[in-house]
Parts: sequence; C-alpha cells; structure tokens
Amino acid sequence: MRALVHAGLLSLVLAGAGSMTSGAAEPAASVSAHATHARVVVTFANEAPQSPAPAGTTGRRYTGGGYLLGQSAYQQAKRVAAKYSLREVASWPIRSLAIHCVIYEIPDDRSVASVVAALSQDSRISLAEPMSEFHTLSDPHPTPGRYNDPLYDLQTNLTALGIASAHEHAQGAGVHIALIDTGVDTRHPDLRGRIAKTQSFVDTPASSAGSYRHGTAMAGLIAAVANNRVGIVGIAPLAELEVYEACWQLRPDSDEAVCNTFTLAKALAAAVDAGIPLINMSIAGPADPLLAALVNAAIKRGAIFVGAAAEPADAFPTGIAGVIAAQGQQRALRADAFVVPANHILTLRPAAQYDFESGTSVAAAELTGVIALLLSSSDGRLSAGSIASLLRETAETSGQGASVISVNAALARLDSAQHQGRVAARQTH
Repeated sequence: MRALVHAGLLSLVLAGAGSMTSGAAEPAASVSAHATHARVVVTFANEAPQSPAPAGTTGRRYTGGGYLLGQSAYQQAKRVAAKYSLREVASWPIRSLAIHCVIYEIPDDRSVASVVAALSQDSRISLAEPMSEFHTLSDPHPTPGRYNDPLYDLQTNLTALGIASAHEHAQGAGVHIALIDTGVDTRHPDLRGRIAKTQSFVDTPASSAGSYRHGTAMAGLIAAVANNRVGIVGIAPLAELEVYEACWQLRPDSDEAVCNTFTLAKALAAAVDAGIPLINMSIAGPADPLLAALVNAAIKRGAIFVGAAAEPADAFPTGIAGVIAAQGQQRALRADAFVVPANHILTLRPAAQYDFESGTSVAAAELTGVIALLLSSSDGRLSAGSIASLLRETAETSGQGASVISVNAALARLDSAQHQGRVAARQTH
C-alpha cells in the first residue's frame, strides 16, 4: 500500500486495516495511490464500549478485533461527509488512540489545503490532514542515474572510455554496422531489436546458438541494449547490426573461431553491396590479395573498416591502408593502432549468458562502437580518414607511444566543428 496516512498513524493503520469485516456499515473502498481525486485523513474521538456484542449477533460496526466503533463517532463521520461534500472511501477504529479514522475523497476541484483548513475548525474533528504518500529510499537505478542495466557496474571499460557522458550526446542511432564474424545469438535478451539482418556464408551454419560465442560477444560490446533492466550496456546501444557469418567455432565452449578466403570474400562482397557504412572485423590473418581488393573497393565507396591489430605489418585486415586498427592497452602491437581497454571486459554469451572477454578482437569491437557514436553525432558525414584524424588529434599518448582514444574529446571537437560550420553557413547566406 503506497498511499498511507500520517507517519505517526502508519503502524496503527496497518494493524487496524486488516480487521474490517464484511459486516461493516460502509464497505471500504480502495485506498490505492492511484486515486483520481485528492484525499484527506480525518479522525474522531471514539469512546466505544469494550464489551463484546451480545451472543449470536454481529454488530454493524464490529471490527472483529474486540474494539467497537461508537455510535457517536459513526454519526459524526456521516455528518461531516455531508456538510463538507466529501465521500468516505475507507474507515476503521484505532484502539490504542481511541479514535475512529476516516479517509475522505474530495470529489471536486477544491484544494486539499482549503478542505483541511475548514475541517480543522470543526469541533467534532480531532485531526484533519492531507493523505500523504511515502516512498522507499532505495535507489531506483543500480547506477548513478544513467543506466538500470544490473551488470553495468562491472563494465570497467565503459568507465575508462567515458561512455556514460558520451551517451548524453550520441548512442549510435541511425548507424548500421556489418559484423563479419561467427553467427550471433539473435535471441539474446540484450540484443533484442539490435540485429537487423543475418546472413551465413559458411558451408554448414552452426546448429546451436552455443556455437556463436565470438560473434555474440562482439555484438554485445558494440550494441547491447541500454536501460532495459537486463545485463550490460553496449558502446553504441542504438546502432543496428547486420551479421555476416563467415567464421565457425573450432571447439565447444571456446571463442576460437576460423574463417577462410572464400567465406570472408562472400561476406565482404555482401556487406559492400548492401552499402553498410561501418564494418567490424575482429579477426586477423595473413595478407590476402582478393580480400584486400574487396576492402579497397569498399573504402573507395566510403565504407569504414575497423580491424584487430596484428603482426606482421601487412596482416589482414589492418595491413590495408585506410583500415582503422584497434589494440588493447596490455598488448600494444602497432604504433598506428588506437588503444582501448581490452582486458577482462564483460560482454554477452549465447543463451542469455554473460562473461568476461579479453584480446584484440575486443578492442576492435569497442572501437567500432566508438566510431558509431561519432557517425551518429555527425549524421554519418565522416570518412574513415576524418575519423582517424579526429581520434588521433584528441587522443592521449600511452607509455608505449600508441594513441589512447578519448571519446568525449572527439565528440566535443566534432560538435565544435559542426557549430562553426553552421555559423559560417549562416554568415554566407
């Protein structure tokens, strides 16, 4: 019961409210907090006799607890209701205070204050006050007012990247991302509404969602739904993913998966033909002329690729000029790769599960999410080169000389540039 009487009467009300019987003169109405009219609490002195009713009878105002409602208090409550045009919705006698407590509803637009003031002047009434509402003092959100996702506090990467502040400016809305990986468990509750399409390019697609560990983990890092009271928060929780299954899991309960030239070429060609602007490839392997040709053709058409940094320098895909490389802070492989947290990062597992993941694959997925925020903030009007320049100009330098990205600095720089552009445009016209 959320709407209760004055705090001093609270325990007494709870003790007395359950003692009313169907034999009461006025059946109690609901005292829910969702009443459509304002209510007031009024008490009357109740000098009720303490003896039980005659054997074999049930008094009209017997409460079942041995404490009776006196005739005087009963009549006074009725007369007050009539005089002040109030509707009685609940009542009960409170033994320890020797009073009869009545809840009245104000059926018109009079203010509670004016009604209480009038009632307080009536000599028949011992107390008149507004119906008060009391609340528990638990924090309604498990996080500081931003997310209600219960595992958010374990996402140390989001804190390190400043994602909560970044989400005040952009959350990836309107950005489509191609995820070239294993399949994804599209039924995961933290991906509901985030997977726009799936296509498989492997000979034998996985028979169970449990074979989609790596892809599901990457999808969660990028776009897990925020504020759904489930699990975690993605870096770009409003982005939409298109899943291109080109890799297959090598062993059960393992993130290790493999792709080949043929499956990757088919997936890349499909993503390019679909016009997906941002493509995540949390994979690495040897230089491959066919795949490089497909990536280069897509870059010329404006596609933005993010890959997992690897050695040697010509490794696919980050060895291709124009592909944005990501790496973790614990394993800086290349000076030209952007650094993001990539160790012990919480993400999704198939079958509605969650677990921690580490590695350069994680870094690539996180960087893809960050770029989705930038694209969303700019309405998609950024090229791969301008994104790389923006991230590099606003980054901090790690101890190993690599660029540690600053999401909020990049968003602020982008916002400033857009503002200056709007001002210049107005001056021109």
